[in-house]
Amino acid sequence: MQRSRHGRYRIPQIILLISLIISFHLVSAQQPSSPALDRILSQLEINLSRYDHQVPNFFCTEHVTSSLLYAKKRQSTVTDSIFRVERSLSGTLTESREIKAINGSPAEGHQLGGPVILAGVFSGGLDAVSLRQNACMTYTLQPVEPGRQNAPYVIQFATLPDAAHHPQCVLKEAGTGRVLVDPATMQVTRMELKAPNHHINPTEVGAWDISIDYAPTAFAGQSFWMPTTIKSTETSTARDYPPAVYSFSATYTDYHKLEVTSHIVPTR
Repeated sequence: MQRSRHGRYRIPQIILLISLIISFHLVSAQQPSSPALDRILSQLEINLSRYDHQVPNFFCTEHVTSSLLYAKKRQSTVTDSIFRVERSLSGTLTESREIKAINGSPAEGHQLGGPVILAGVFSGGLDAVSLRQNACMTYTLQPVEPGRQNAPYVIQFATLPDAAHHPQCVLKEAGTGRVLVDPATMQVTRMELKAPNHHINPTEVGAWDISIDYAPTAFAGQSFWMPTTIKSTETSTARDYPPAVYSFSATYTDYHKLEVTSHIVPTR
């Protein structure tokens, strides 16, 4: 009787254990798996190399709101420009603007005067996240959240203490951030960076926060991921109260390949 009584209890326990094991394997099989960090970084480096060497000269429409808030006063400028990126003879990408309007009024030939100016995003904004920066950065791949199979891969990064002393390091100041990578295309869709001791200007230091959103753009049959929005905020850590806040917010639309056409005019 004792053996039979034990048997009656033992069989359901075995069945329950088998069910739990099967359920665990089914749940595990349904969870999205992330590729290795080095594999993602390798693909990002391939993307960077392709952009650096193959992106054509291009132009787009830039709309910038630049502002400075200090001593309860606000200085703001809205600038509309034709933004260009062109490749020099040495292969370096250079950025330039042709100002079309300032605060809604025509302003042909003017220079972008601020109060905040931001440059370099198109010619090197994503260089910080790649295998070539392993000596300058630490990278951490965040786990994919359960139930979100199409969720982006998230790579967090931070500068190493001696990064400023290495010429190959693109970020020369202490900073942390993250990039979001689309799992279908392995392209960066968003980049965020925080630098607590950023040199705002020769006399001010403060906290810098910048975010950049990217989207695909087609040029003559080729697709490249370009910035669509840039938001940057610099907050002075000077003892002034309230602190000075410098803001730069820009949108980029209507991308086109920059081409020069010519035709021969017959003599009369």
